[in-house]
Amino acid sequence: MRLFFLFSGLLITVIANSQIVNIESSRIQSDTTGWAGSGGASFSLAQNTQQITAASVEAHLQYKTQKDLWLILGDYGFLKGGAEKFLANSFAHVRYNRKLNKWLRWEAFTQVQSNHITQIRSRYLTGTGPRFKLISAKKFRLYAASLMMYEHETERIKPVIKHNNLRSSSYISFTFLPAENIELISTTFFQPLYNNLSDRRWFNQSILRVKANTHFSLYIKWNYLYDRKPAGTAPKTTYQLISGFSLEF
Repeated sequence: MRLFFLFSGLLITVIANSQIVNIESSRIQSDTTGWAGSGGASFSLAQNTQQITAASVEAHLQYKTQKDLWLILGDYGFLKGGAEKFLANSFAHVRYNRKLNKWLRWEAFTQVQSNHITQIRSRYLTGTGPRFKLISAKKFRLYAASLMMYEHETERIKPVIKHNNLRSSSYISFTFLPAENIELISTTFFQPLYNNLSDRRWFNQSILRVKANTHFSLYIKWNYLYDRKPAGTAPKTTYQLISGFSLEF
């Protein structure tokens, strides 16, 4: 079991937490089977048109066999802007990964989430599709996936608007290990509607981690989300730059 704590020490330009979960950064890379997990909390302070305070807690549980991988993720957070308190981000995510051969995995997932800032009262997702290991070298790994996803969304506006959609949820992800104590993970998602490609989302998350020793790491994380047709009057573009540290046991 691995325990992970993080403190978000610097937040530059925060508009809202992203609504796409980067599962790649949540996978615990290990050759051993069995259970692994993490839990953490973060705190941020930013000044935009008003002072914004953000805090969140998260949990991650993983079970791995020779061919199967189960991931369970949860997150709860809030934003406080001026005198008003928002629920910034809340989600639960379950994913199953089956190894078919050396280069091919099959994934299935389900997720529930909400976000006051992006005016999403609730969003339920379920999807499945192949995941490919394109490159597996000592210092560089490259993955790609193309999943079909059903989405049921209720907007946080009046009158209430609901959506039932089928989206593609494709992503490409790489991990670069220039040194034993340095790791760069970058994942880019593309999520268009099958029947309307102009209704699409782009999301990128890049994380640079530097290990000081076996248990202590520093990191910088960049999140960028572009939603061509967001809920209500929410902004099309949201982004975050976060730095912090982690303790692993």
